Amino acid sequence: MKIVKKTLIALLVLLVLIQLYRPEKNDAKYRDVASFIEDTKPDEDVVAILEKHCFDCHSNKTEYPWYAEVAPVSFWINHHVEDGNKHFNVSKWDMYKIKKRDHKLDELIEELEEGKMPLDSYTWLHGSITSQEKEALIDWAKKVRLGYNLK
Repeated sequence: MKIVKKTLIALLVLLVLIQLYRPEKNDAKYRDVASFIEDTKPDEDVVAILEKHCFDCHSNKTEYPWYAEVAPVSFWINHHVEDGNKHFNVSKWDMYKIKKRDHKLDELIEELEEGKMPLDSYTWLHGSITSQEKEALIDWAKKVRLGYNLK
């Protein structure tokens, strides 16, 4: 029984101490998606879907929920945001050449069709993307890609 008590106390101390260290946040002054929106021309419904399900992990500004302040959840969320930005960052859209933009949209379509995006861990907390939302994103991305391939 003593070992259980000491283990619980040690875990509690560790939990308190880990709160003192914060990962760096993805917190630009504003969410710069203007060049992405201007280039890809999504309609209002698609913009709403992107804002609701994509921009937090795939832009330079994340709107963090309250629980992102609590470690170890803060580390977990930070990892997801960093990984999302590494693969696809709409705030850097104007830095991508046409070929890379086309490739990023192709990946977006593939990830949605295969059910890999949004991540399950995201949908547990924020709700799932509907089949209509998924279809709207795929249709929009395919139209944009078609325009790139005509250039």
